[in-house]
Amino acid sequence: MKLLVYVMNKVELQETFLVQLKDRGIKGATIIDSTGMGRVLAGNEDRDIIGSLKFLFDNPRAESRTFLMALEEEQVAIVMDIIDHVAGDLSRPNTGIVFTLPIDQIKGYKK
Repeated sequence: MKLLVYVMNKVELQETFLVQLKDRGIKGATIIDSTGMGRVLAGNEDRDIIGSLKFLFDNPRAESRTFLMALEEEQVAIVMDIIDHVAGDLSRPNTGIVFTLPIDQIKGYKK
């Protein structure tokens, strides 16, 4: 099993993403509202150097969504395909990040 972690920067894509997961048989995900470190530091007006980071962001966003999914090995490719279809090329700025980690033990997982 794998833990897939997907940080979606374009939160307006959330519903489309979830519908496509459901349509492809992916039944569970935990969704967490999240904010990136750069955004938090850029919002700190009390520090001149860090506050100036605001100008480095070409498309600042207020929030993102982090999806956590415990997946069978064969489901990982399905979810990656859905992410590519919904979010596009994650190598572009301000699109998101996705990665997997091995799950050594799990309880409460429902197939």
